[in-house]
Amino acid sequence: MISKAALVTALVGATTFAVANTAVNQAAIAPQKTTTVKQALTLKDDSKVQLKGYVVKAVGDEKYQFRDNTGTITVDIDNELWQGKPVNAKTPVTIIGEVDIDYKPAKRVEIDVDAVQF
Repeated sequence: MISKAALVTALVGATTFAVANTAVNQAAIAPQKTTTVKQALTLKDDSKVQLKGYVVKAVGDEKYQFRDNTGTITVDIDNELWQGKPVNAKTPVTIIGEVDIDYKPAKRVEIDVDAVQF
């Protein structure tokens, strides 16, 4: 009886995780309105953002320069988020992530990207 209960618990847990990780629920955690780079530079650490613009150049170690019509900011995009799609400085993208502020040695604001939409 204990092994059946453990199996049921494991299946329910796995199903709950799978449902929680669907695209619909991922969209629910994304901000509903677009943030500009200028606005993102003023937000608090860990603030959720959605930016629309262009990844204009790689600066190394999965970091890129992102630009919209209000300015530029460094974004940290894991390689798997590119989904194998080629992107250049003229490819419009939407990035969803959160503000990451580091204060040492000096204040640095960048975006830790959770998703890239083409």
